[in-house]
Amino acid sequence: MDPTPTTAEEDRARREAPRLLLRRSGFAAAAPLFTADLAGAAGAEDAARIVTSHGHRLWSEAARSGQAGDDRPLYWARLTLAAILRSWEPPFALADEERAALLRRLEYASRGHDDLVFAPDDRQLRVIVTGFDPFGLDEDVRRSNPSGAAALALHGTSFEAGGHTAVVRAAVFPVRWRDFTEGMAEKTLMPHYGATAAPADAVITVSRGREGRFDLEAYNGAWRSGRADNEDRGEQGPIPLPGDMGLPDPPPQWCRSTLPRRAILEDAAGRFPIVDNTEVTEIPAGGTEPVVRPGGPTEGSQARAGGGGGYLSNEIAYRNALLRDTAGRGIPAGHVHTPMLELATDDPSAVTDPDFERDRADITEQLKAIVMATVRARAEAEE
Repeated sequence: MDPTPTTAEEDRARREAPRLLLRRSGFAAAAPLFTADLAGAAGAEDAARIVTSHGHRLWSEAARSGQAGDDRPLYWARLTLAAILRSWEPPFALADEERAALLRRLEYASRGHDDLVFAPDDRQLRVIVTGFDPFGLDEDVRRSNPSGAAALALHGTSFEAGGHTAVVRAAVFPVRWRDFTEGMAEKTLMPHYGATAAPADAVITVSRGREGRFDLEAYNGAWRSGRADNEDRGEQGPIPLPGDMGLPDPPPQWCRSTLPRRAILEDAAGRFPIVDNTEVTEIPAGGTEPVVRPGGPTEGSQARAGGGGGYLSNEIAYRNALLRDTAGRGIPAGHVHTPMLELATDDPSAVTDPDFERDRADITEQLKAIVMATVRARAEAEE
């Protein structure tokens, strides 16, 4: 197979700000090490081992970055390695589907999807938190996604909840329609709804939202808005679900959060206000035009936007809640939008500033409080 063209997302990694972020974080060393190891691959199976190893290394190094860790070096390093893998010309035959499989391996391994592993211990409460990659990078390539930064910071942490130890494992998802169309959310999260020896006790998906506030989304809809993703591609229409995972057909138009929203509002107060967001946009039964409903969907309506809109945050929340309902698990599962995180300076050579660092740390700390309030409320309800 000939090398494949890089994507619009991978091309951005060549810009100066991403390269600076990689140099100052130490992640710039990942590319030459990866290139050298690929050069020694003896075949497709050996290449898969190398790709998986380097993906795991990226994830583990990023997750050790501290409580206010920067999510951007992991993002740009992954894209740099993906571009190398696309252009790699091995000394052995490599079919199209084999290179595509290697690219998928890199994605899953470097996003923590392989690391959602819990001990089969009844004394533990197993908590999954997911974040997203940065996006909106054509507007400012220096952007971070506080949900991804918080997920990295929370990965591997633990806290007390109702006489149990709650253990948090995290993963990060791409801002790309195609990965969700291919079933990435279901492949990653479905095993934690009962198909393993240690099913999750809470699954909280997180994304970047509005300025100056957290949002708890009450409802998520089965509709894509068409907004362009990180590959400059837009998708509009019903959310496509995998047909081989036992999900309902036809799927419901709406899924509801089971996060303990009242407990979160009471127990996770911090610098940023938390809003219980019940708004949706629907086409009412018998209607033809979208209508905004502040209090949630009406019976028989068609979804056009959940509490967080119709982008990929709505989509992962919908897919996660549908997995919960399909499995019949009565656990907390829902979505949180964090405040926005922006640099105050327009200087393209500046990739951080004191306010940016403070805001990221404060968002992470308050999200941790939201996670703790969620798990403790569930533990108390079961006592």
